[in-house]
Amino acid sequence: MPNYLVPASLRYIDQVARSGSIQRAAKEINVAASAINRQILLLEQELGVELFERQARGMRLTASGDAIVTLTRKWRSDERRLAAEIKELQGVSQGHVRLAAMDSHVNSFLPTLVRELSISHPQISLDIEVVSTDDAVAALLNQTADLIIAFNLSPRRQIHTLWQTELPFGCVVSPTHPLTGSKTTSLQEAVQYPIALQSKALLIRRYLESRYSWLFSEGQKRIETNSLQLVKLLAKSGDYVAFTSELDAAPELLAGDLVFIPVRDHGAEPQTISIAMDGSRSLSRVVRIVAELTKEVAEKCLENVRVQASINLVASISSANT
Repeated sequence: MPNYLVPASLRYIDQVARSGSIQRAAKEINVAASAINRQILLLEQELGVELFERQARGMRLTASGDAIVTLTRKWRSDERRLAAEIKELQGVSQGHVRLAAMDSHVNSFLPTLVRELSISHPQISLDIEVVSTDDAVAALLNQTADLIIAFNLSPRRQIHTLWQTELPFGCVVSPTHPLTGSKTTSLQEAVQYPIALQSKALLIRRYLESRYSWLFSEGQKRIETNSLQLVKLLAKSGDYVAFTSELDAAPELLAGDLVFIPVRDHGAEPQTISIAMDGSRSLSRVVRIVAELTKEVAEKCLENVRVQASINLVASISSANT
């Protein structure tokens, strides 16, 4: 198989689009700037359109150029996939997998996934993009991601779910918070205390607004932020209640810095976490390996969190009785 199936002219255009100028692109791919410029000019002449606007500070794609680059990136993705499939036919687990994940996964199981994959399959590389669920779905559909692991993924005909599990809807508080020691809580009980809320970019916030709009009344003391880390820090301070999942706060729950309390309100539906792929594409061996390992480390993380939660609950009850 040749090193490249995508023509050099298209690869050069793609690099110039990423770099912003011919000179920077030339340095980054170690090709003469004159060669890159010549290929761009020849393609523009063949197509009869300009692909870039030549500006004093660099090169900016035209609408035609943007269409060419979009197609080029799809072809380059297909090229990598073909190379991986050929390796599979040769019995080699080698390739590159693009994974879209959530911010909270960075602090929970993603480091374990990277470590385990490097040990068990050192010839498989990962490209991990941290995004929202909406952006993860878009990445699958435009084929810029091979796998996604996302919260509250809605069923779609174009998306094939490889694994899914439920996460109880609940809140986290510090071990010193008055709610600590309760097996469950209600939303009415929780909002007696200041609330740390995540922004509308996250599905859990939209879920709360659609089901429990009264939480957002003017009189309710709350802090709203797009930072999950700030939400957890506020909860750890002992003053705030934060509505989130066990995986969102896994490191803090395992360390004993936060306590998870399920919400018992009627209609409080569990959240979900899912691993999914584009339903129009076949599952390659390399993607399957990454998907299965992701499932294993996510399940193990959840198991550890729940075991620790049981230990903490027993300890808090024993402490209250002494």
